[in-house]
Amino acid sequence: MTAQIIDGKALSAQLRTEVAARAATLKAKSGITPGLAVILVGDNQASQVYVRNKVKACEEAGFHSVLEKYDATMTEAELLARVEALNNDPSIHGILVQLPLPKHIDDHKVIETISPAKDVDGFHVASAGALMVGEVGFKACTPYGCMKMLESIGMKDLRGKHAVVIGRSNIVGKPMAMMLLAANATVTVTHSGTADLGAMTRQADVVVAAVGKRNVLTADMVKPGAVVIDVGMNRDDAGKLCGDVDYDGVKEVAGFITPVPGGVGPMTITMLLVNTMESAERTAG
Repeated sequence: MTAQIIDGKALSAQLRTEVAARAATLKAKSGITPGLAVILVGDNQASQVYVRNKVKACEEAGFHSVLEKYDATMTEAELLARVEALNNDPSIHGILVQLPLPKHIDDHKVIETISPAKDVDGFHVASAGALMVGEVGFKACTPYGCMKMLESIGMKDLRGKHAVVIGRSNIVGKPMAMMLLAANATVTVTHSGTADLGAMTRQADVVVAAVGKRNVLTADMVKPGAVVIDVGMNRDDAGKLCGDVDYDGVKEVAGFITPVPGGVGPMTITMLLVNTMESAERTAG
């Protein structure tokens, strides 16, 4: 058996087309253009690429985008003041402060300064709390994208399914687990150092690998027919982009699998657009 590929590029393109149509409808009906502000502090090369892609995606969807770039010497107080100003700007429906920030700035303090109503990255404590109790809030973009990929193969309701999340980070692991729980799955959260990890993953109908470590999941650790979502982003010995999963081996056992690149990656920015769109629609009532 060879796994079916869950094509993140194709699903992302579909969702972006839908978001662009919603943005056009909102503007026609209420005069509101969805607005996203992105703040970049410092000269991290990877962050510059991510930010550029986010701004481009906004423009393609018909959004109003604001990119603010600051030197790494920007003080924490200055950054917090900019966030507060954007909180009070009615043309901005989503605020994203690109991480990582310079070491002298407290990431958590900055994220918590963003208004929960504009927290389209889904990192605010209020967003996590809303997700946990089933109230309206914003879902963290990467795990949200993973859930959309599961929905695309008919797995919106995971009642009776066992899901294993490998990775306990606040950015992916924990919100991923909460979203799976909200979809009625039985969830086990592990990490790369979990004793006999394979004993757990072999029981799973869904495995989400989000560790940032190559080959953390191999073919002998996967239940035949399981769905494998690879969130990892690494380089192999030849410098080629790869995930956390031994793709060539696992695809011969799994029922569905996401590739790297072309899987979860394209979905993250797309879900940022979806969250910003939802924020703008809430503003319009």
